[in-house]
Amino acid sequence: MLATKTMSAEELKETIFKALGQIAPEADFSRLQPDENIQSALDIDSFDFLNFLIALNEEIGVEIPEADYGQVSTLDGLVAYLMAHMS
Repeated sequence: MLATKTMSAEELKETIFKALGQIAPEADFSRLQPDENIQSALDIDSFDFLNFLIALNEEIGVEIPEADYGQVSTLDGLVAYLMAHMS
């Protein structure tokens, strides 16, 4: 399913948590703070984070280049980035 501009922030978060669940199935996403570093909070390494971003790209259709990884390290940052780059 490729997203459109009509995807809300809440729908994006659901998609993000679904993709994160494939990488960190034991994670409690309700405890993830919007401004907390996703990798640190969920104890996932950079390889798993890359796989998470690839899964998001496949689900939403937004490719996140390595140069932009700093912008998507938090839940709020990731949602804002995806909303700005969806076509």
